[in-house]
Amino acid sequence: MLPEQVRSAVEARAIVEERGLQHVKVGVFDSDGILRGKYIDRDKFFAALEHGFGFCNVVLGWDSNDQLYDNVRYTGWHTAYPDAQVRLLPSSCRALPLEGDMLLFLGEFSGAAEQVCPRAVLRRVLARAATLGLTASAAAEFEFFLFDETPDSVRQKAYRALKTLTPGYFGYSLLRSGVHVELHQALLQLATDMRMPIEGLHTETGPGVIEAALHYTGALEAADRAALFKTFVKVLAQRRGLMATFMAKWSQQLPGQSGHLHLSLQREDGTAAFHDPQQPHNVSQQLRWFVGGQQALMPEILAMVACNVNSYSRLVPGFWAPTAATWGIDNRTCALRVIPGSAHSQRVEYRVAAADINPYLAIAAAIGSGLWGIEQRIEPDEPITGNAYERTLPAKRQLPRTLGEAARRLARCKPAQQLFGEAFIEHFAASREWEEREFHRSVTDWELSRYFEII
Repeated sequence: MLPEQVRSAVEARAIVEERGLQHVKVGVFDSDGILRGKYIDRDKFFAALEHGFGFCNVVLGWDSNDQLYDNVRYTGWHTAYPDAQVRLLPSSCRALPLEGDMLLFLGEFSGAAEQVCPRAVLRRVLARAATLGLTASAAAEFEFFLFDETPDSVRQKAYRALKTLTPGYFGYSLLRSGVHVELHQALLQLATDMRMPIEGLHTETGPGVIEAALHYTGALEAADRAALFKTFVKVLAQRRGLMATFMAKWSQQLPGQSGHLHLSLQREDGTAAFHDPQQPHNVSQQLRWFVGGQQALMPEILAMVACNVNSYSRLVPGFWAPTAATWGIDNRTCALRVIPGSAHSQRVEYRVAAADINPYLAIAAAIGSGLWGIEQRIEPDEPITGNAYERTLPAKRQLPRTLGEAARRLARCKPAQQLFGEAFIEHFAASREWEEREFHRSVTDWELSRYFEII
């Protein structure tokens, strides 16, 4: 049996027995999109397939640096950090070719933790789509930098003067991919073996930067693939003495790293909800409303997409990243790029997203706001032609400039509470406020070089 054939608990048990595994890897994604997990004994795994298992709920109560939130209600010292229940997802079964015959199964928080579980948030958004007679498809494309460094060396260098895998600017370079063919082919093969196939892989503009576009699929599976891709690119790189980063912007001299999302909706009969050949650019009324909802809510829910302090370093003019909730037809200077085409290919590219996204939450935000637009029949502004950065836009279209501002707006957003759940919005907004507070406690290199001697 192949991992992609597993659909039930019975089949999950069968493939583990077939491979003679004594242990299995299981994992869940936390609020920052970080894969947390462990190996468990096969007997415990078999039991967990039927009854779930407990996982310390601290993983929903700490940040990416394992520091405990002091401002959330769901968990904390006041709850004594009990176990949260996790349900295993047999159909998430993945081969781990870097570990021989080992298998990975994803889980999803259940019970009280389900309210704040990122994967469950996306699942609820897709259930909302189903009530409208719609299903959603998605794909992520990530830019990431590769460095000739190790986790030890970057710390020894204090993250300065890092050596990128390749020098200079050389986008779409067949020279670079030819020189580093073993790495490129290993990544393509790993993505295929782990059921997160790559549609396109090329060098981007910048030293050591690569872009990978993942294949289109159902939105929940697309989020699984995107989250796993980020994790296992890092695994592959570090096993080869390299490091990969998906930070939104790691150098002020270089463009940021995008994590654009491509989205479309289908009706129950399988036809494309976004495509109407009778309209200009084939833009259906549902697509207009979808974009209208995305445009209206983007400034309010940006914290779900631009989810850490560094995200806002990318959202500046002139670096291929939007600064306002704009849209246009095939316009890469806009936050929302409607890509006209056939019924199969017509879609929206959600360009505000960076490579640092939690894919579950970013896709939930992008689709959920669009569904809200369809429900409320929100008309978008007129599409922008030419350079969106040069346009003067009303305040309601301007994006928050900091994570703290974005978190406060998210916490107050009534449509977000309805779309994603009040408990999730309260918890996640508080976690982003915590993240900003942690940043403001630090003393940066910029401050030292500017003030140390002179002030």
